[in-house]
Amino acid sequence: MVNFLKLIRIHQWVKNIFVFLPIFFAGKLLDLNLVINSFFGFLAFSFIASSIYIINDYVDIESDKKHPEKKNRPLASGKIKKSEAIIILLFLLLFSFSICLYLKSWTLSLFIIAYFLMNLAYSFRLKHVAIIDVIIIALGFLFRVFVGGAATGLPISIWAILLTFFLALVMGIGKRRGELINANLTGKTRKALDGYNLQFTDTAMTVISTCAILCYIMYTLDPTVMHNIHKDIVYTSLFVVIGILRYLQLTFVFNKTESPTKVVYKDLFLQVDLILWIISIFILKYSI
Repeated sequence: MVNFLKLIRIHQWVKNIFVFLPIFFAGKLLDLNLVINSFFGFLAFSFIASSIYIINDYVDIESDKKHPEKKNRPLASGKIKKSEAIIILLFLLLFSFSICLYLKSWTLSLFIIAYFLMNLAYSFRLKHVAIIDVIIIALGFLFRVFVGGAATGLPISIWAILLTFFLALVMGIGKRRGELINANLTGKTRKALDGYNLQFTDTAMTVISTCAILCYIMYTLDPTVMHNIHKDIVYTSLFVVIGILRYLQLTFVFNKTESPTKVVYKDLFLQVDLILWIISIFILKYSI
């Protein structure tokens, strides 16, 4: 069971919380039907994302064996057989599309299919192309938001879309930066790293982080958002700025960002900042 959970990378499902952003920002968290639909959207996306993880691991077995951490993955280590992984993959695809049929949403199905095809291209070719590889990672987070919108039928602010893309791009480049540092110690394990160096990643992260902050501020100043949540939502920008500064500190000072998911799980500072941001939104929406 432990190896199965590692194979589908259930710890990565935390990223799929982005599916809930449409109902969160629309102030509809008390609408039980929308919450349930978002949860089903979350499951559908999680299953399809896990299927991609399996395909990725299947394709990368040989290179993963040379990586100091990835060599312990179930397929690379041989703890799960290739045939077993394929069977699990098929079940995940079945579960994901069954949920789409249950919700009777063709839009949701299209987003799920598009995400799957995009990541197939990533697994077999595009992950070796610098810049394109991190753009696809960022688009993956956008698809999470789109899935949440499709599952609930809620509109999504253009500023929220841009914010999601830029934040994901920052994390993607931060991950490549961590891999560059690791490659200097153990040798390169990813072809796309030929298109990166520390100066480029540092500059890109600084520029894109600035864009993300500006997008969040513009989002909070959107009249529709101010009406749906509260006119003072702009002040929650403080938590966003602090969170981004912390992420940049972890990246530039402590070199701890090869895996953004691990950062969220392990860094208390970011956890507290995220919780305070969520609480502030709740207070503005439901208490004032």
